[in-house]
Amino acid sequence: MTPQQYVQQKAAASGSSFYYAFLFLPAPRRAAITAFYAFCREVDDVVDEVSDAGVAHTKLAWWQAEVAKSFAGQPSHPVMQALMPHVGEYGIEQRHLQAVIDGCQMDLEQTRYLDFAGLQGYCHLVAGVVGEVAARIFGQTDERTTQYAHTLGLAFQLTNIIRDVGEDAMLGRIYLPVNELQQFDVKAHEILKRTYSDRFTALMRFQAERAHRLYDEALALLQTLPEADRRAQKPGLMMASIYRTLLREIAHDNFQVLHQRIRLTPLRKFWLAWKVQALGRM
Repeated sequence: MTPQQYVQQKAAASGSSFYYAFLFLPAPRRAAITAFYAFCREVDDVVDEVSDAGVAHTKLAWWQAEVAKSFAGQPSHPVMQALMPHVGEYGIEQRHLQAVIDGCQMDLEQTRYLDFAGLQGYCHLVAGVVGEVAARIFGQTDERTTQYAHTLGLAFQLTNIIRDVGEDAMLGRIYLPVNELQQFDVKAHEILKRTYSDRFTALMRFQAERAHRLYDEALALLQTLPEADRRAQKPGLMMASIYRTLLREIAHDNFQVLHQRIRLTPLRKFWLAWKVQALGRM
């Protein structure tokens, strides 16, 4: 298997909404974003699939060393071998990849966030930086596009947090800020035991409304950008369409996220992405 085949298989197997947005990109950009996404999946899988924290720390340390070696011209992992030919052309820097690893490291060291400001710091590493790199690969020409990408990345991550409340609780993690749990009188043990209540629903509605505000903010920022950037960032609009549809489905299901993971079908994701491709808007 070539490095390119490896990252293609890694990206496709994830079933992620991101994958559907990649399908409409020109081949060189598609190759770059697929390799970068495969890197993100590799390091994220360390946290999600390795039950021993010590082993996970060791694996993330290996990835940190691998990134440093790769930027020194010696990639050994197929993901880095697939990614490195693209870093110069699309402005992907070592700090970007290290930030993603740092975010995964936080998952091993922190299972609660006191407030939204603290949660934002985590989201910046695991989603904002990912959005920044993706925007560069898609064809960013204006500096302001970075702020749009960070805002959209935060909206995506908050959607993931809402969707994954139950799954994360099984791993002992609650990403919902502690002070907001207190505000809605939801106890951590209720989430860990998958106990629904009107208080929990109100808390989740509050989370969803914030995510929707961030989508609106990101789309408003996009409208201030030059036409070239608005056109180039179409894959982000595809992802936003898929993620916002998912968020609305979760709300329609009354935030029943503690015992299940609510999903869109692959066909529906493809349809939403294609509509943006065809119409140029959500």
